[in-house]
Amino acid sequence: MSAIAAIPAALLAGGLATRLRAITQTIPKALVEVAGRPFVDHQLALLRHHGIRRVVLCLGHLGDRVRDHLGDGSRFGMELQYSFDGEKLLGTGGALLRAGRLLGESPADPFWVMYGDSYMDIDYRAVLDFFNRYDADGLMTVLRNTNRWDKSNVVYRDGKLIRYDKKNTTPDMDYIDYGVALLRKRVLDRIPADQPFDLAALYSELVEERKMAGYEVTNRFYEIGTPAALEEARRYLESRAK
Repeated sequence: MSAIAAIPAALLAGGLATRLRAITQTIPKALVEVAGRPFVDHQLALLRHHGIRRVVLCLGHLGDRVRDHLGDGSRFGMELQYSFDGEKLLGTGGALLRAGRLLGESPADPFWVMYGDSYMDIDYRAVLDFFNRYDADGLMTVLRNTNRWDKSNVVYRDGKLIRYDKKNTTPDMDYIDYGVALLRKRVLDRIPADQPFDLAALYSELVEERKMAGYEVTNRFYEIGTPAALEEARRYLESRAK
């Protein structure tokens, strides 16, 4: 098994999708049809193409329907596992902590973290190779965004992350958190148990402590968080199919 195939990826797909409520009242966002297929099918095909074989889906709203659709992942040539939100929603950080037992054994074991509503076509092997050259607890991929596709939230200069803050953005933030990260399992110890915790707070902490590397990507992301973004993703994925 190759190095990248051995590393699990946590796909955060448990959101309530309130901005797509007209569509997601009866189906989870992961199963919204985009270019003729459920969106999660596009994501898994992309990850497999780039060498990733193990995915842990962190699910919430109607998550059992995602599991029923995907099964064990064998038809994708992948190994899929599932972690479900409990009755008390604990945010993206809490969802990651809940999935921790599936994301490695040793504190130094790395795993991917990815947004479940985004299509992110980058060179995953190159990202992993870069991460392995540094003694860091995490790595954040960043895109020069200048508020084009969403609000920029990262100061990134000379190949280094200077500041990351999703809530308190400043004019010097030209980059955005792309939605693909690598973390070592030991960082899960920073996440409080049984209380809501946003993954962005963990990222901010690691960046401030200079324990998170930055890797610049250039391909834009496509996401399905709003009806307009969903239409844009549809056009892009249809063009790829052609």
